[in-house]
Amino acid sequence: MENINSYNDFISKTTGLPKHYLLLYRKGSEQSVCAMGQIGLAEGATKGVSVFSADVTDVRDIHTVYGVDSVPSLLVFENGRLAGIIKGCHESSYYSALMENKFYVASGPEEGSPAKRVTVYSTPTCSWCNTLKSWLKKNNINFSDIDISRDEKAAEALVRRSGQQGVPQTDVNGEIVVGFNQARLKELLNL
Repeated sequence: MENINSYNDFISKTTGLPKHYLLLYRKGSEQSVCAMGQIGLAEGATKGVSVFSADVTDVRDIHTVYGVDSVPSLLVFENGRLAGIIKGCHESSYYSALMENKFYVASGPEEGSPAKRVTVYSTPTCSWCNTLKSWLKKNNINFSDIDISRDEKAAEALVRRSGQQGVPQTDVNGEIVVGFNQARLKELLNL
């Protein structure tokens, strides 16, 4: 994992790379230490992967460019464009699957229509969460998944926004849908 000193440093080191990753972390944070360790294990087990890192206490210009408001966050770049943000700490097998392109990737929006920003807040033991994510995949909806059992700050922020503690909760362009409300999701996603 190569350390980055600024946004310009990051751009100069990644120009021309087809796929690369940037971990934004805070030195000394338990979640950041966890993410660095797990991503380091995944990087070591995956050949030809370019992973960069930046401590947001020292590097103050990257997270604002990409709208990152919590760390650790792993930014995924494809062909010079931000393709996704993974927040929190996950198992090394999760990061390995990501780096080896073993995840489901939905098709993009139709030409001319703006992409919907969809984030699912879930836990691994929630059966409705898995049902919701399967439904989104079946409908070719790109989404980020945040495991709130591993990310306490995300869980607290979610409760502040929705007033609800249960999962799943889905953020569609800033509007929260509590539970697997298929009718409301279809409306928001134009399905």
